[in-house]
Amino acid sequence: MDFRVVCISRTIAAGGEGIGHAVAQRLGYLYVDEQIIERAAEQAEVDPAVVAAAEHRQPLLRRLIERMAVGAELAGTVTLAPVPVDVFMMSPTVLRADTDDLRALIRAAIHEVAAAGQAVIVAHAASMALGGISGVLRVLVTAPAETRAQRLATMQGISVADSTAAVTASDRERRDYLLRFYKIKEELPTHYDLVINTDVLSGEQAVDLILSAVQGHA
Repeated sequence: MDFRVVCISRTIAAGGEGIGHAVAQRLGYLYVDEQIIERAAEQAEVDPAVVAAAEHRQPLLRRLIERMAVGAELAGTVTLAPVPVDVFMMSPTVLRADTDDLRALIRAAIHEVAAAGQAVIVAHAASMALGGISGVLRVLVTAPAETRAQRLATMQGISVADSTAAVTASDRERRDYLLRFYKIKEELPTHYDLVINTDVLSGEQAVDLILSAVQGHA
């Protein structure tokens, strides 16, 4: 099997972003993270913050979605067609956008990037969105909460108590995200092809493992 796309899911302060950048550079692949949201927003002709807000359950106060029947269709395709602007006309009866519609945009953008191939995607649970699709290597980069809290405290110059609270909050938000967007009640190792613990392995070793998995199947 040829792995044309590498999806890297990561917990906070596990080092997933740096590993993703290194893998992309070594492979000559495109590195994609928050560009996913920007691409979805571009295709929908709506501010990126509006699409991003769907992931944090924030109310949308302007350019609200009254209807977006095309959203479900977009999620099943790999090429996005522009969404008519009138889809986003203000409606006095709608107080917030439908998160299912915005989720469809996000997933459609992920599929579009994956279809183009030669990409490392480090964002938005792409491993879940692309589950079961040939040519996608799904990787989880993580470490024990205590290790991540220590790292975060050092990186941000905050107390361990504050960093521990931040890690706990981030992990909770991650679980909520997977449940709301992908109906995953419990994240399992079997959701991934490769699980890397950076408490044991260095970032360089993690990169080598991922490259070995990709190039070993080339």
